[in-house]
Amino acid sequence: MTKFLGTDPTFYPSAQAAMEAPPERLAYVALVKPDGLAVVDVDPESPSYSRVVGHLAMPASAEEDELHHFGWNACSSALCPMAPHPHLERRYLIVPGLRSSRIYIVDTKADPRNLKIVKTIEPEELMRRTGYSRPHTIHCGPAGIYVSALGAAGSDEGPGGIFMLEHETFQPLGRFEVDRGSQYLGYDFWWHILHDVVVTSEWGIPRHFENGLDVNALVAKQFGHKLHFFDARSRKHIQEVDLGDDYQMTLELRPAHDPTKLYGFVGVVTNVTNLASSIWVWYRENGSFKVKKVIEIAAQPAAAADLPAILQPFGAVPPLVTDIGLSLDDRFLYASCWGTGELHQYDVSDPFAPKLTAVVQLGGVISRTPHPSGERIGGGPQMLEISRDGRRVYVTNSLYSSWDDQFYPEGIPGALIKLDAHPNGGLTIDPRFHVSFGDARSHQVRLEGGDSSTDSFCFPG
Repeated sequence: MTKFLGTDPTFYPSAQAAMEAPPERLAYVALVKPDGLAVVDVDPESPSYSRVVGHLAMPASAEEDELHHFGWNACSSALCPMAPHPHLERRYLIVPGLRSSRIYIVDTKADPRNLKIVKTIEPEELMRRTGYSRPHTIHCGPAGIYVSALGAAGSDEGPGGIFMLEHETFQPLGRFEVDRGSQYLGYDFWWHILHDVVVTSEWGIPRHFENGLDVNALVAKQFGHKLHFFDARSRKHIQEVDLGDDYQMTLELRPAHDPTKLYGFVGVVTNVTNLASSIWVWYRENGSFKVKKVIEIAAQPAAAADLPAILQPFGAVPPLVTDIGLSLDDRFLYASCWGTGELHQYDVSDPFAPKLTAVVQLGGVISRTPHPSGERIGGGPQMLEISRDGRRVYVTNSLYSSWDDQFYPEGIPGALIKLDAHPNGGLTIDPRFHVSFGDARSHQVRLEGGDSSTDSFCFPG
């Protein structure tokens, strides 16, 4: 790939510097059924505001890719003094197919509205070089591009883990873990970059989620309920923290953006004893990592006749917190309740004592609340992304195609919705902004120039 001469202006030494940068003008959205990337105009002064202004269809294949999470090839971590890469640029989107184990490298620079695939890593190469399948989460780091994987090569079992791609050629380098210890299930990962700590979370083995939620496995407590901590330099497992097996599916991780802080939040999808979702804080005390539950969101009782078949035996709608987000100033935490159709905002200035500051209703299994424009919202708030300045929150409404069909059998027309976040707390849905993708379902959002869950920073302030 062409080497960039200079320092990318979208690399920021600190979270505060990123918050002061110009606002995003474009959003990139992963679509499923059919797979593709949509480019959406998010500039409120533009005549094409809230419209799709570009679309990249994935090449036809015998197997659906199921685009899910994706990310940038490079970001502000390139400025870290321990492994500087100042001549990288935030140019390429790394886009995995969760079902196919294929990875696309997509160029956004030549024409940001007319995306181009410049390289494809085929599943055979990926599995041969890494030993993993089902690539999931992408993070740009100082030593390369890090990718989590949910399964083992050629298997619907584990272990899942992390592998790396080379920064410039995107060649798979191999697995990250030198010693994985007790880690077996994979999902999300993040790091405390100045503390040389990597954190990973757990979903489940592919055969328990790939063709729909395996309720029997859930009731038997066979999904993930642990966090794992690795030494980032030696790449060795240093500690496991178990939340307890009642708490199933420890998914999204959001560490503090201030690199001097050593805490973060993890969202838990459900408690099998009461169907509640929860959010926990991890932190280090006396040399060991610990977790504490700081938020619990209750399930909502409902008549069996009003519920999809998967929920009828339980007589309730679980919140299903499947994504969380943390503003760059570490002040506001957001939680998507995909089952009940709510987006929660919390003031987490004190991470151990969150305060609920807003609840917005959109969609939901029972409530089915429409957009202020009157458009129907299938599903509920799912993937969320926060602008660098913390003033805008973008949400989509599809979780995973086979799970969508179980929880929302009436269908989920893909959508992108924007909410305005008020400086001292509170959310308002932008009535002008409802992007419909028709039959295609929408999942993760990435913002031009970075967002709240893309970059890691090596300087405080």
